[in-house]
Amino acid sequence: MVGAGTGIGAATVQRLCAEGARVCVADLNLAGAQSVASELRDAGHDAFALPVDVTDEIAVNACFAQAAERLGGLDGCHFNAADLHTIFADSDALAVDLAVFDRTLAVNLRGSLLCTRAALPHLLASGRGAIVYTGSDASDAGDPERPSYAASKSGLNALMRHVASRWGREGLTANCISPGFVLTPEMTARGGVPQALLDQYLTVTRSTRLGQVADIAAMVAMLLSDDARWINGQVIRVDGGALLG
Repeated sequence: MVGAGTGIGAATVQRLCAEGARVCVADLNLAGAQSVASELRDAGHDAFALPVDVTDEIAVNACFAQAAERLGGLDGCHFNAADLHTIFADSDALAVDLAVFDRTLAVNLRGSLLCTRAALPHLLASGRGAIVYTGSDASDAGDPERPSYAASKSGLNALMRHVASRWGREGLTANCISPGFVLTPEMTARGGVPQALLDQYLTVTRSTRLGQVADIAAMVAMLLSDDARWINGQVIRVDGGALLG
């Protein structure tokens, strides 16, 4: 699982382990990944951490090779890496620094392609591999801000559909989860999200609450399970009804 050291990724590996999976917790933040893996092992699960920089092809290939060796192959992957630091400088198409645009696509889209290329041989060898990408409602919402982030997530949807179309008949499934606003434990701990903004996000949902990391983890677990073998090439919204259709 790439991008599993905190937030949605950490919740996902915890959910997968609770359902009996053996997991690799991969993240650029190795300390975070090691902490998650250690907690999982203390709870009796089979988990280990590896460092990965998704912008570095050599590092990505090495990570997947090590993970496949230690796990005896790969059955499923969750690609959850994104650079959320640049999102605060992602203004609009006229003002955005091209370095912000390039960095956003390098991590969110190119990084997902590198992970896909590294994972595919192992997943195809299993005859029933599954990939789940973490997309975003931003790909369809038409926000007046954050064009780089939205473009990267729209491109991710296209990459997912390509993978499903090219390798679906070889037993591979590929799907995107499209989260709405998810309040992560890290955001809560920092207290950095103004209440007015939380109230604003809640007004655009058709739900009684904002998203939680467990909501996304549950959908990832389902899409990686045998229950989802006939779900392929889909963008699935998990957003409390913020966007419909």
